Amino acid sequence: MFVGRHAELSLLTRRLDHITRTGSGLAVAIRGRRQVGKSRLVQGLCDRSGLPYLYFTAVKGASITGSTNRLLTDLRASDLPNDHALLPDTPPGGGWGDTLRLLAGTLPDQPCIVVLDEVPSLAEQDDTFDGQLQVVWDRLLSHRPVLLLLLGSDLHMMQRLTAYDRPFYGRADDLVLGPLNLAETAAATELAGSDAIDAHLVTGGLPGMLLRWPAGVGPDDYLRDELADPASPLFTVPEQSLASEFPNPDVARRVLEAIGGDARAFTNIANVAGGRGEPISSGTLSPLLRQLTEDKQALVVDQPLSTTSGKPALYRVADSNLRLYLAVLRDVSNLTRRGRAEAAYALFHDRWTSWRGRAVEPLIRQSLEEAAIGGMLPWPGAQVVGGWWNRQFNPEIDLIGADRGPIASRIHFCGSLKWLGTPFDNHDLRTLREAVRHVPGFDPSDTGLVVVSRSGTNLADGAVDVVWGPEDVVAAWQR
Repeated sequence: MFVGRHAELSLLTRRLDHITRTGSGLAVAIRGRRQVGKSRLVQGLCDRSGLPYLYFTAVKGASITGSTNRLLTDLRASDLPNDHALLPDTPPGGGWGDTLRLLAGTLPDQPCIVVLDEVPSLAEQDDTFDGQLQVVWDRLLSHRPVLLLLLGSDLHMMQRLTAYDRPFYGRADDLVLGPLNLAETAAATELAGSDAIDAHLVTGGLPGMLLRWPAGVGPDDYLRDELADPASPLFTVPEQSLASEFPNPDVARRVLEAIGGDARAFTNIANVAGGRGEPISSGTLSPLLRQLTEDKQALVVDQPLSTTSGKPALYRVADSNLRLYLAVLRDVSNLTRRGRAEAAYALFHDRWTSWRGRAVEPLIRQSLEEAAIGGMLPWPGAQVVGGWWNRQFNPEIDLIGADRGPIASRIHFCGSLKWLGTPFDNHDLRTLREAVRHVPGFDPSDTGLVVVSRSGTNLADGAVDVVWGPEDVVAAWQR
């Protein structure tokens, strides 16, 4: 079964069309975090295209000889070569350079696809790999009707593959693959409204996890079954992600775990992630946060949005499923493995509502931003949506719509998010109106008011400019 990815499939299919028309090759470097569905997307493209293809997956830690042998074995088993009888019994002795030349020599005259999965592992084996690839691409592969797809989960190394100071620069298009969006999650689970949003927060929009979700089954029933299973993907996927990207319990992992546990500001992170009763020093923590945000892209940094610069910046774990695991599911998993399924579910249920109330904020902001850019809101100049807070976090404004960020020239709307079991009422509205007066750039005569509520409102008509419920949040992603 294949879910979502219509835009990505269309993008790659257009490249195949170009190859068919021109007879020349194209390369695409596809990067994305583990479990985001890179391999599934590319396999789906291969299957749907009907073209001959080679799909080779590198093994981390393998030798050059072992990897070139495996590629030759996969090539022999594929429908790619013009003449299988011409393939040698063993790969050439010149390492990756000669093996890639051998591969180029086997390509058919018709359009075809070559997939090299987990390219960072090949670069680890041989630090000349991307240089060898560049030479073979320039002299041989680019002149053949081949779509070369280079896949990798190490985001930093994949970025480096096509960076301006690297041999393969300018030779491959970059495709960053993120999780499925909210509308795709709703379609995959056959859920709507708040149930679809819950499913998205739980799974993080990861395709493999969504395929395990029985169609039409609500979050509560799904979670009661899954949380009783020690081998559930809800536990194993984030555990594997942590083990692969942070194999040692070092300071970087402690920082990630602290932020996952809701220590979001710099000082709080330093205190929670510190060791032996001492906070992490600023000189250590600042580069770590930069590495986790920019290189590994495991974290996202949020800054207060207004017409002036503001502090403090707040950090959060980028992947919603990993964020849920660090905050809630890790403790739930410990109970499940001890055979305490009912206690595990009770613990989850006890923490879920408060966690969800915070975790849904970035999703609502992204949804409003999609709607604003798509012309679905009454402020055509709004291009970014964030939040605002001061150093005392008093007040905090959930929703700010502006022309740009993090320092805007105009604030188009301010708003409040209430994701609880009670409606947004007049008391909530008075609190919002009082709080927004503190936002730099708020103009009571011009800035709109927005309310997003899971349980509706008790407001009179026209009390605010826009009221959204869960169905509106999902609809923002439907095109």
